[in-house]
Amino acid sequence: MLRRIALAAGERLSERDLRRETAALPADVVAAAEAIVADVRERGEAAVREHTERLDGACRDELRVAPEELRAARAAVDPSFLASLERAADHIRAFHELELVEGFETVRPDGVRLGVRVTPVAAAGVYVPGGRANYPSTVLMNAIPAKVAGVRRVVMATPPGPDGRVNPYTLAAADVAGVDEVYAVGGAQAIAMLAYGTESVAPVDKVTGPGNAYVAAAKRAVSGVVGIDMIAGPSEVCVLADSTADPVVVASDLMAQAEHDPLASCFLVTGDAALADAVDAALGALVAQSPRAEVTRASLEGRGLAVVCAEDDAAVAAVDLIAPEHLELHRADAGEVLGRVSNAGAVFVGPWSSEPLGDYVAGPNHTLPTGGTARFSSPLGVYDFQKRTSTISYTPEGLLADGPDVQVLAQAEGLWAHALSVGQRLRLARSGGARFEDAAAACEGADAVAWPTRLRDARESEGDDLG
Repeated sequence: MLRRIALAAGERLSERDLRRETAALPADVVAAAEAIVADVRERGEAAVREHTERLDGACRDELRVAPEELRAARAAVDPSFLASLERAADHIRAFHELELVEGFETVRPDGVRLGVRVTPVAAAGVYVPGGRANYPSTVLMNAIPAKVAGVRRVVMATPPGPDGRVNPYTLAAADVAGVDEVYAVGGAQAIAMLAYGTESVAPVDKVTGPGNAYVAAAKRAVSGVVGIDMIAGPSEVCVLADSTADPVVVASDLMAQAEHDPLASCFLVTGDAALADAVDAALGALVAQSPRAEVTRASLEGRGLAVVCAEDDAAVAAVDLIAPEHLELHRADAGEVLGRVSNAGAVFVGPWSSEPLGDYVAGPNHTLPTGGTARFSSPLGVYDFQKRTSTISYTPEGLLADGPDVQVLAQAEGLWAHALSVGQRLRLARSGGARFEDAAAACEGADAVAWPTRLRDARESEGDDLG
């Protein structure tokens, strides 16, 4: 069922072996999404309503879901679901509270104070796919880190169903997570509504959450107007296993990603060809019983890959090349191997660490980099809803120490007023004054104040040589 590559001694997996498709979004999808975004920016709520009716087949009279509807959904869902949801929320909240960082300030011997302030964004928008499906775990994983970060206003947008209603399980999750506003709007129009605002919806500062290609294209279109988390692709998993791994468990783990999407990617990396054979046999037996067999089989046969490596270093190198969203370590030396792997969105260490535990209840975020972007990207976290502001406070002594260097560097870049800004302060610091008594006199001879003599003379000499 899985395509197989065997790497002999000295061989390494290559990007070409992966047959990884480009992350570029289809041009027609980008054009359609950008047109919707532009329309919402221009016409506001009227455009949101028209596109919602056209694409989702229903549009509520009130786009905003009333707070009492959230509370009613929480009371109406199955009690066992609610209990599990609340336990998951507790775990997610506790983990993300560990991500909180404080700013800092350092004081130099000359009294100059330098530091960083960490503050939350004022408003965050969370997009949750919906309509015929529901994703309460996505609500928790996006809204809870924002609340932990201190975001005052968390706004959720999710598509309505054909009857105009939002799934009660999704609404219950929004209530548990502390979402402040919920709107029954999906697709590219929801992203534009969050980014630009409408007559009844104030814009946000950052937009996070997964979605289809149109949602991804819309997020890309509004990036820069607002912050976004990432442009996520189809789900993926890589299992790095040795002969101690159970082939049935490994097969189940590969299927847990394959059932998401026909485009999901599943990788098995091992030094044991017999394990690869056994996993393939287990996949055949298990997929036949799956209620999502068609999707699962399409993923495994179209994007599944088993890499059998003669050398262990090649196996670890293959994992780092894949840079998977999820990495599972089914090896006797899983703890040691963890320290050798550099590129993965989340690592599940040891045979008891099922990836779905991370999807729902473990605590770390399940919004992870895909498509090899774990080489340079991180999971969604509290830090995504915070911003850092540098603080710089100089004393006269610090200015006297650093100012001349600023003038030298500014002159080298030809930025006269930069050097002047520091030069005028140097004059005050050297005189012991706080301000110029005669402003007109202080403006005279500004060139000599700005440009240090040494560099000015050097430039004049260069000019003579050129002449």
